[in-house]
Amino acid sequence: MAASVPQEELPILEAVINIRNRLTALKKNRAEYVKASDVNSLYQAVVKQVTKLNDVRDDNTTYNNRLDTTLSDVFSLLSLFYLTIGKTKDTLATYCQIASMRTRLFNHYDRYLFPSLIMQQILNHMNESAVYNEPDLAPFHRRLGELRNIIQHDGECGKHPKPLIKLLERQLNECEAIVRELQESLAILSVELVPIHQKLVTIRRQLVALAAKEGSHKAELKPLQEELRKIESLSTPSQVCHHCLILPQIIYATTTDIYSFSNRARVDGNFLGPGGIVPASQALCSSLLEECFEISQEIKANEESKHVASSLKPIYDRLSEIRAELESLVLTHRWTLRETDLFNYSLSLQEIDKMRVDGKFIDSEGTRPPGQYVLLYLLRRCYGLIYRLLSSSEPVSEELMPVANKLSTVKKCLNEVLKFGGPFSPRDLYPYQLALFQIDSMRQDGRFVGIDGSIPEGQGILMAHLNECHELVEMLKESMEEAEDDEDEDEEDEDDIDDGGTSEEH
Repeated sequence: MAASVPQEELPILEAVINIRNRLTALKKNRAEYVKASDVNSLYQAVVKQVTKLNDVRDDNTTYNNRLDTTLSDVFSLLSLFYLTIGKTKDTLATYCQIASMRTRLFNHYDRYLFPSLIMQQILNHMNESAVYNEPDLAPFHRRLGELRNIIQHDGECGKHPKPLIKLLERQLNECEAIVRELQESLAILSVELVPIHQKLVTIRRQLVALAAKEGSHKAELKPLQEELRKIESLSTPSQVCHHCLILPQIIYATTTDIYSFSNRARVDGNFLGPGGIVPASQALCSSLLEECFEISQEIKANEESKHVASSLKPIYDRLSEIRAELESLVLTHRWTLRETDLFNYSLSLQEIDKMRVDGKFIDSEGTRPPGQYVLLYLLRRCYGLIYRLLSSSEPVSEELMPVANKLSTVKKCLNEVLKFGGPFSPRDLYPYQLALFQIDSMRQDGRFVGIDGSIPEGQGILMAHLNECHELVEMLKESMEEAEDDEDEDEEDEDDIDDGGTSEEH
């Protein structure tokens, strides 16, 4: 439970609430584009209040009150606004991405230092489910390295106050600690069991995805159950020992090798390696195998009665609605998404996540109704979609996105025309030349200028696309001229042939 706000922090809380209200109003305003000057002024106001807060607080004391939760919302909104205005490489823009790597705090730190957004939730859910492998962790490890480089660069340049840099570095360290913990849990996995583990992870993901789908699943469920039985089936001890002596190295095993290994190398519930040795980390694979069977049985049990119990139906409907909206945004985000829109989705998912008790959803009677895997799958799917949208944010201001989208479309069309070739005439190129002329006309002194006279982010990207489009047009013109020259040569050859034929007749 959050503590009460001390008297000396009340003026700061009032100012921070006012800033959050201004950010919320700016987020809801669709009548005009977000101006970088408005975002920067609000950021400076936040820095001023954080400085005051640091003056009245002790660095060695843990705080968690309403001021901290409000600051969490403010920093999250500011970070999304930085993405909206195209400053994706700025330290503050990394805040929502770093914060999105955990869902709950493992230590009782100040909440505003570790807000709950997306990548945080994904990592924590991966840790909770224990369903992941090295390829799953690689993108997170790589992205954390990129974010650390951004923060270190801005810190060395003095672009942001030291308290903000320290805040983000602390978040980054916590996320890296989670990734290390996940990697260490995989380190205990014996090389002999790696193919089995990877196969079980894949099957489990297919099962939970199947559980969330509408309609009958018999045809799709049957081959997955057969794969599980192949892994689970046991041979007699004598058969196992005989075959273990001739088992190939399976660290790079094919699917056939995996099935062969699982069928012939498991006895008394243990997978056996070459020579009949029992590899370590049996529990990891065995528990995963059992969980896969449980999910498949739940799918069969709910085949005729829907995916979830009636008491969990409102949660299922809400998660399905959020997933549908996010999947639509993934397809249309270049034209319809304002990054600040993701804030509301994130809050909704946090509220649903907090309804779980010991990782499970419960009903009014305190029991755990069936359908848990489906809800958890939808919850994690939504977190993954938001992270995908955050990661795909381009360093182009919202005000210049229509221009960027138009250039992207023109470039794609020109590439297709160049790919498939002619014949075509100058008239065919006219629409593309007109579009490029219109975009060129929008520039002032070689730059795209905002409505308020400012220079929005994304100038370099737009100029690169524009120059590339002009180059493609020139290449098409050259191909047209070459085609005309070839036609002229063909006509001359035909004339020569005709003249030669006439001379012979005379």
